Amino acid sequence: MKIRVVSSRDEIFTLNPNERIVHLAFRPSNKDIFSLVENCPKIEVIQLPKSYRRTVSKSIEMFLEMQRIQLIEGDVWGHRKDINEYYRIPSSIIEEIRELKTEGKSTEAIEEKISRESKLNPQMVAYILRKDVTA
Repeated sequence: MKIRVVSSRDEIFTLNPNERIVHLAFRPSNKDIFSLVENCPKIEVIQLPKSYRRTVSKSIEMFLEMQRIQLIEGDVWGHRKDINEYYRIPSSIIEEIRELKTEGKSTEAIEEKISRESKLNPQMVAYILRKDVTA
């Protein structure tokens, strides 16, 4: 699973329209988020660093909710944009999530364990869990 890392407003207009998960590494304005949703109609998740997440307006939160787009806080630890524009969630983490699910562990227990071990945000783990179950 890969997350497209966007580090500036200008990049929004160069994104592949099929992007599903985007991490914004800058503080987005309402206009930036509208542009992102318009340019990437298949988007499912917008991830923001914790400090930026708190500054998102209620109206944008409502807009994203109506569009069924998740707004989550989190980071892409150790990612270098100059090397690769995508942050890849290691397949070992996805496999571990699958194993814990088949063992019958609760969603909360899986989120806690994986986020503690991998530095992934619990909301992102929950998203992976939901997507993997339906896939």
